[in-house]
Amino acid sequence: MVICGTCAVEYDEPTPEVCPICADERQWVPADGQHWTSLAELAAAGQHLTWTETEPGLVSVTTDPSVGIGQTAQLVTTPQGSLLWDPTGYLDEATVTRVRERGPVLAVAASHPHMFGVQVEWARALDAPVLVNEADAQWLGRTDERIEFWSGRHAITHALALHQVGGHFAGSAVALWSDGADGRGVLLTGDSVFPNPDRTSIGFLRSYPNKIPLSGAVVERVTSTLEALTFDRLIGNFDNRIDTDARAVLRRSADRHIAWVRGDHDHLT
Repeated sequence: MVICGTCAVEYDEPTPEVCPICADERQWVPADGQHWTSLAELAAAGQHLTWTETEPGLVSVTTDPSVGIGQTAQLVTTPQGSLLWDPTGYLDEATVTRVRERGPVLAVAASHPHMFGVQVEWARALDAPVLVNEADAQWLGRTDERIEFWSGRHAITHALALHQVGGHFAGSAVALWSDGADGRGVLLTGDSVFPNPDRTSIGFLRSYPNKIPLSGAVVERVTSTLEALTFDRLIGNFDNRIDTDARAVLRRSADRHIAWVRGDHDHLT
């Protein structure tokens, strides 16, 4: 198994000449070409993971220094078991032990292919299935018996479920944790719905590094789908957050995005 140095997604050997995920218009290949690494190489270089409990039942796990895109994984723990969401591109025994100490892991899942990380390695270490949206199966770099496909909605526990929203990728998904935020609901998102640095608005892009927006029609569809869910807090794939009133922020941001791409605004007039 090797890991793309740019996006940190795992691949079976023999590896492709170029990582297909990075060659796509939503990502990028370095100017000096493809780079590959491995868990052993990262460990030898002193790679490690950070662990931060952000609220009861929720832990943020991040690579330090950053590996690949550098997403923050979210570990959601319920009375029935845990979900590891948007797994990082590196893992170590110490963190695996801490995860397992919180009880059984019910699933490893990613919001979209950029966040696959070393999901199979995580699943093997945690004795859990990998949940992959069927619409994004073509982007898998590894095959494994632990991979299970889903579409539409997939319940993990009565208070924790995956929802397919599309947008950034056809299979882009969110995880709704109904018991989070003191019962007000936490929505874990990826790049289809991205909390901005101002913490009061949300972005909607097909590509973040290459600045390709989603269309107004797609943003409206994604937003309408999410408005059917109950949540107050929204957490992105870099632990970027809208801490409260996130459903209202979502609608306000969607309306703003749709107006701009429709051409309602022009600073020259």
